[in-house]
Amino acid sequence: MTDRLLSEVEARLDDLISLCDRLEQENATLRAKETNWQQERTRLTEKNELARNRVETMINRLKNIEAES
Repeated sequence: MTDRLLSEVEARLDDLISLCDRLEQENATLRAKETNWQQERTRLTEKNELARNRVETMINRLKNIEAES
């Protein structure tokens, strides 16, 4: 291999290594964000379920009051 060709291959390898490092960091960031979104989704689902139960309880109370009248 000529020195020029060897230098080009080394430069390309350096670029690929840099790209791999950047992609690994980006992947780690995305995985952390995914975990946060999953936790937020779970929290919101629980809040929604609690609200639904409260509304159902209020509706049943109103029906009972109406039935007693």
